[in-house]
Amino acid sequence: MLGSQKLVAFVAVTDYAQSRAFYGDTLGLKFISQDNFALVMEGNGTRIRMAKVPNHQPAPFTVLGWAVSHVEKMVEDLQSRGVQFERFGFMQKDGPPIWTAPGGDKVAWFKDPDGNILSLSAHVSAS
Repeated sequence: MLGSQKLVAFVAVTDYAQSRAFYGDTLGLKFISQDNFALVMEGNGTRIRMAKVPNHQPAPFTVLGWAVSHVEKMVEDLQSRGVQFERFGFMQKDGPPIWTAPGGDKVAWFKDPDGNILSLSAHVSAS
């Protein structure tokens, strides 16, 4: 049923120009449109509708993420573009800001200009 339909993601933001610059110029998503209801960007066929929300309070968890092949390389590339990655208490204190889960998956977290938590993850493929 819905598994064969295109997915649309939603993110709350406070400033369209700031979000367009971050998601477009910094993260490399494609600009689709903007009107009074939403800023729409696209990454690899998935559209992200960014709705302007006054007094936005970011969620204390990941709201949007990307599965990547080489999380270390992607972290380095984004850091070179000015993205700062988060370190949580359960993570190693030294080295790259990447958490390795007990099963081998790797995750790195960062925030957009509105404080929304975003992630990069590399998953161990099941054999």
